Amino acid sequence: MPLTATTLQAGHQVKLLKGGGDYFSALVDAIDASRHEVRLETYIFSFDASGERVAASLARAALRGVAVFLVMDGVGTSVVPSHWAQRFDSSGVQWHLFSPLGRWGLLIPGGWRRLHRKLCVVDGEVAFCGGINILDDYFDPAYGQLEAPRYDFSVQVRGPLVDAAHSALVQFWGRLQIKRQLEKLQFGDARRTWKDANQSPHPARSVRCDPGFGGQSNVAATLVLRDNVRNRSSIERTYRKAIAGARKEIVIANAYFLPGGKLRRALIHAARRGVRVRLLLQGRYEYFMQYHGARPVFGVLLAAGVEIHEYSAGFLHAKVAVVDGRWATVGSSNLDPLSLLLAREANVVMDDASFAHELRSSLISAMEIHGVKLDAQAYAQRPWSQRFLDRLAFGGMRLLLFLAGRRY
Repeated sequence: MPLTATTLQAGHQVKLLKGGGDYFSALVDAIDASRHEVRLETYIFSFDASGERVAASLARAALRGVAVFLVMDGVGTSVVPSHWAQRFDSSGVQWHLFSPLGRWGLLIPGGWRRLHRKLCVVDGEVAFCGGINILDDYFDPAYGQLEAPRYDFSVQVRGPLVDAAHSALVQFWGRLQIKRQLEKLQFGDARRTWKDANQSPHPARSVRCDPGFGGQSNVAATLVLRDNVRNRSSIERTYRKAIAGARKEIVIANAYFLPGGKLRRALIHAARRGVRVRLLLQGRYEYFMQYHGARPVFGVLLAAGVEIHEYSAGFLHAKVAVVDGRWATVGSSNLDPLSLLLAREANVVMDDASFAHELRSSLISAMEIHGVKLDAQAYAQRPWSQRFLDRLAFGGMRLLLFLAGRRY
């Protein structure tokens, strides 16, 4: 299957994983059961209690002869503790920090192109994809211990799309190897950031139904990737197509929400033709640019009849959607310019009423219990100081995109 394909294929088993508790247990179990190969990419790998569970399972797998490949983003994961770097090396885990910031940090626009996807394939048989970092639900690197868990999702998948996920992971690792070899020619071994090793061959795969897997069976699904080469707008196009085809309801939960003009217009047109459009967005202040930069687009959406609910129980980190009770997506991509224009992202898209019902039920419950619904009139009358900060952040975001050579 080409990596750009968005045609859904039947024959998948899909399990919805709610929060880090579900995700880490399923991930560690799969790694501990691995026989041939584990490939894992993540934006944040925090070596807290939850992260160390995953790290230890990777080390155990490598010690018993499993080929283990780990890639962490160099901004989300700025450093690997020395004792874990040594443990990874001694056990045989092959690991790499992708594009760590140099002397000028994020002042260089090329440094904004991050590895943001959270993707894992075990033995070429089981894949994990979603928004959950290797980070404890009750901990945030900037805020420390949290009072409430982070609200997020992932999916565990068996079936045809696992091959596409595996191919994506292998291709990216291969590019990193080429880059590493070029750096060795230029700098020698002074810039060593990983352990050199040949890629393992593609393991034998089985896509037969596993009765113990759980979740939904015979789901039509596909993997949609975003990168800066062949798949520049694939995830946004997939969202727009689903929104354009909606007849009754659109439910979206997104952590950092600043859609471009085409996506905003798609939501507005859907609301105006009678589709109920409900957004569950971040209600807590986390980052200045993401929090304030999104607010200038709220007014036009509210005026068109789009419902906006701000999640108040804790930090919302989900990037999911359900359309007409059948189409659903779970992934790493926010609906903002950083995800849609700059970062490497991965979403799983499904057409299955049972899976969509489970995800939708969680989202509607979060809206009704923990959401604060914005009132269009009250929003229009918010204080001038609030509007100034919103416009300042919105303008700053557009300037950064201009410097990065992107229009939005």
